[in-house]
Amino acid sequence: MPPTLAAVAALPQLDLRILTGAPDALTAEVCWVAVSELEDPTPFLEGGELLLTTGMRLDAAGAEPYVARLVRREVAGLGFGVGLGHPSVPGELVDSAAAHGLPLVEVPRRTPFIAIGKAVSRMLAAERYEAVTRAFQAQRKLTGAALKGPQALIARLARELGGWALLLDPDGAVRHAAPDGAREQATELAGELDRLRGGGASAALSGRDFHVVIQGIGVAGRPRGFLAVGTAEPLPPVAHTIVGAAASLLTLRSESSPPGRALRAALAGLLLGEEPGPGLPGLPRFPVRVLACAGGRAVLDALDAGPFAERCLALERPDGAVVIVADGQAEQVIATAAATGPVGVSGPAAPDALDGALTEAERALAAARRLRRDGPAVLRYGELPGQGVHGLLDPQAARGFADALLAPLRAEDPQLVRSLHAYLAANGQGETAARNLGVHRHTLRHRMRRAAEILGRDLDDPGVRAELWIALTLPAR
Repeated sequence: MPPTLAAVAALPQLDLRILTGAPDALTAEVCWVAVSELEDPTPFLEGGELLLTTGMRLDAAGAEPYVARLVRREVAGLGFGVGLGHPSVPGELVDSAAAHGLPLVEVPRRTPFIAIGKAVSRMLAAERYEAVTRAFQAQRKLTGAALKGPQALIARLARELGGWALLLDPDGAVRHAAPDGAREQATELAGELDRLRGGGASAALSGRDFHVVIQGIGVAGRPRGFLAVGTAEPLPPVAHTIVGAAASLLTLRSESSPPGRALRAALAGLLLGEEPGPGLPGLPRFPVRVLACAGGRAVLDALDAGPFAERCLALERPDGAVVIVADGQAEQVIATAAATGPVGVSGPAAPDALDGALTEAERALAAARRLRRDGPAVLRYGELPGQGVHGLLDPQAARGFADALLAPLRAEDPQLVRSLHAYLAANGQGETAARNLGVHRHTLRHRMRRAAEILGRDLDDPGVRAELWIALTLPAR
């Protein structure tokens, strides 16, 4: 609400003095501040202004008609600046203002009119900001309540408005009410509901001590229901915004499939041996890959923040998270998960081989954790150390060999070790390795030249590559 005249007059920096005005008159809202020295400024006023003047053209005879015109225009009050045209407020003006019930405020010479205008402007801006903030906070609470169901939303709406709220079905029967005693209000709304069924968007009813607003639920055609709210006082603009937000949330719910229906259909199709397709969303198409991720909840949050939530199934676990994704869509999901920590990736799996795929992913993750300092954030089961030649080597001798071979690179720049691993994993394909690392191909090429110089070896030599690959993929002690 705009500030009252009493609130403006109470500002200590303005040093205003109220000369006339009953307490109820001082509660008038000041919508703006206007300055005029005209004998009749009313053609330029809309009502609700605090009018400021120095009375340059005001004489004793003109005081009464001047005040009468301002009262008819419904100004909030009159501020009279003294010390310029008049040393004090003329007595005739004070008497006329008192007789007509017009609040009259004395403005001292040291208070410029512009200061009053700025003060009121700041108060109006603060009021609008408060209204916007309240609406935003209320919408957040309504959204949270909507996640629990329509009954929770209706209850929250009634609390926000300090009144009652009803959710009605298309025939006018009460689905939800808050408080429960508000159900009896539904019988009074039948006529307005008929009008809304005919194409109206909203309706309002008012009486001496009640005010009701009704909105249709749905986007087109016959309403899917109605939202009705009632309060003892007229709803301010911010309250209408809150009601509109509640109606929008209920519309979204009414226009969507019941929660879980698509997923239940997809699971039923899977149990019946059907491939998930356009009619069965919610499950990735087979074959799939299973990802064992160290990131836990962070993995789920990252997937939800991107376009991948609908492409895979994700489960948080005490030691991380598991993701199931279609083989053809796996790479983007793997990259997203890897940003949160090490990831182990299974080979492609059919529906009856998911348990084996999970085991593969967990083994790959365990190895990725061990190799995290120098190795990749993502380790695929097919690349798992120990599955091939590593199992034939003496662990202590192999580790000594690896440490001695890679020590110069680690001392120079740990990034060289990671880049070399990606380069060899891509079979020397610079474009692929650079893309997997997220760097430019020229950057990778420079790093490989530097690594070759430090090692004193030719990275194009198959024997050198084999030695380096064994050293890079050797399990940690």
